[in-house]
Amino acid sequence: MNMNARTMETRRLPHGAAGLLAELHAHVLERLGAEADELTIDRAVLGIFFTGVKLSNGAGGLCATPVKSVPEAVCCPSSAKAMPTPGKIKGRKALQLLDDLYRPQDLRRALAIATLNALAETLWMRDGPPTGIDLRFGDAFEALPLAPGAQVALVGAFPPYMRELRKKGQPFHVLELDPATLKPDELPFYVPAERAAEILPHVDAFITTGTTLINGTLESLLHMLRPGAEAAIIGPTATLVVEPFARHGVTIIGGTRVVAPDELLELLAEGGSGYHFFGKTVERVTMVLPSRAAAS
Repeated sequence: MNMNARTMETRRLPHGAAGLLAELHAHVLERLGAEADELTIDRAVLGIFFTGVKLSNGAGGLCATPVKSVPEAVCCPSSAKAMPTPGKIKGRKALQLLDDLYRPQDLRRALAIATLNALAETLWMRDGPPTGIDLRFGDAFEALPLAPGAQVALVGAFPPYMRELRKKGQPFHVLELDPATLKPDELPFYVPAERAAEILPHVDAFITTGTTLINGTLESLLHMLRPGAEAAIIGPTATLVVEPFARHGVTIIGGTRVVAPDELLELLAEGGSGYHFFGKTVERVTMVLPSRAAAS
């Protein structure tokens, strides 16, 4: 793509858009070019656990639903503003929904990220996986190199990862906003999220889900890490592109590809979670970025 075309693509972003989400947005649009203009929303589902989108070209995308941001009284006009407009999503241009990446309402942003991830899936369908990566399948946690005694920080309480780290005797902290999400035997590992600046500069490995993209904290958390620390973003919210994450020090991206969007959206509409779709309608994909691939 020539410079004029690249400038044209970048101008599709709202004025003043900045940060990691804006970089992901710009990267996907630049890669897709004019193809992005024609894509519309075929179906969108805001499920209890995940929000899913299917585009007019059959590509699907996912994002975690920020359930704690769901208004308590959704029939109230002020609360309804936090929601995407029901009945007016199907048929809309995908690019229009991406404007919600920059709105303060988390539910709108989640639908926009699911749409962005469906556009990234369009790139995979057209061009295949990014070049120069070590592409793996399965849980990205398995691709994270952890030396004995390496200090680990989890952003959010991930029971499977906590169990594995405890089994290995790996020292770790769990940065979490709500300590009620941890069991009593997990509380010794709990650190209030506001203490991130004390913990993160000293860890060897950092693991988070893409929900930190939704709440806008991922970029600042990554910038707290020391040079050379492993940084893994894992889960369906993670957009499967390389360059924007690499610029911020991410070394492992563990996302998902939707292989059966219609079936997936039916599951989400019925309250389905990862237990219902992983390995069935959704495939886990791990990208080890070039610096890590070369070292392993």
